[in-house]
Amino acid sequence: MKLPIDDGQKQLMKDFGLSYLADVKELPKFRGFESGLLFCHRDFDEFFKKLKKGEKVAIISGFNPSSKIHLGHKSFLDVHLFFQKEYGIHSFIPISDDESYVVGKVETQKEALINARHLVKELLALGFDPKKTHVYIDQVFTNIYNLAIKLSKKVTGSTIKAVYGYGDDTNSGMFFYPIIQAAHILLPLVLGYEHVLVPVGLDQDPYIRISRDLAAKFNLPKPAEVCSVLLPGIDGEKMSKSRPESAIFLDEDLSSIKKKVMRAFSGGRSTLEEHRKLGGIPEKDVALKYLTAYFVDAKESARLEKEYRAGKILSSELKERLYKELEKFLTSYKKKLAKVKESDVDKVLMRNETYGSLV
Repeated sequence: MKLPIDDGQKQLMKDFGLSYLADVKELPKFRGFESGLLFCHRDFDEFFKKLKKGEKVAIISGFNPSSKIHLGHKSFLDVHLFFQKEYGIHSFIPISDDESYVVGKVETQKEALINARHLVKELLALGFDPKKTHVYIDQVFTNIYNLAIKLSKKVTGSTIKAVYGYGDDTNSGMFFYPIIQAAHILLPLVLGYEHVLVPVGLDQDPYIRISRDLAAKFNLPKPAEVCSVLLPGIDGEKMSKSRPESAIFLDEDLSSIKKKVMRAFSGGRSTLEEHRKLGGIPEKDVALKYLTAYFVDAKESARLEKEYRAGKILSSELKERLYKELEKFLTSYKKKLAKVKESDVDKVLMRNETYGSLV
């Protein structure tokens, strides 16, 4: 099964000028590409060429520490883990504690820092290699602001308003944050990497364009990107950390997760008889989408889709399968998380004294 792309996402892709990943020759064998979870890109082919030539490349994805990791984040985390394990690529993870504070998602910077350090623990528990992972928390690696100041001279207020939709009543910190975000993305290039890949949700593309424009103005390679399908929440609506009922959080207890999974929006028919006769609707079934995106290979996904569409598999069976996969994944994850120490966090944090002179 290929994850469906709705008309809205197709229109965004067209508006933003993105290309289909399926048109790229010799894509790596990776579930995210095979399932269609990652479906469009900018310059991924150029990035991959440099990677295969042995040039120094990196991957970067940012986190907001106003919440903990949920299943939706797995879209881009899996990209990091695949390339890190298969090709030895270094991962850069900026954690925007400053943005969380400025926009009011946390009440204090201290709270943001505590959340940020916990996020790092979660990343390490997921399998990120400490020797190939570089995390920058902005209030720790404050030299990121020096790079942002340099970049800011090339971005106008009208550009920020147009891309982010800010108005005159928006606080000034929010106006400057997009420049900090661009500094996050361009930092590996400033540190000497030949190319950088940014995995994002399709809705984040406008922000990547600011970074690409700035890269050109500062004679840096334009960041490449791969965009993921916008998966629905477990309830079939938009997934959002502001609606906890829509997302499955990695630190959530299994009994709570099971209740959510069993209530997941389904593509099944209203009665068993009707389902056996007409079959399910795979394009609507959240459990099948999550299985395809995160847990089963292309062959197994195709089998599930075929049998579900034929009415041989019930929605309840897909939900049971999803829960079993989540239980296995999260049980292992929680055990690893319990072993991560504060000293392990410190080992992967970027600090001014180490990288400051380069920024």
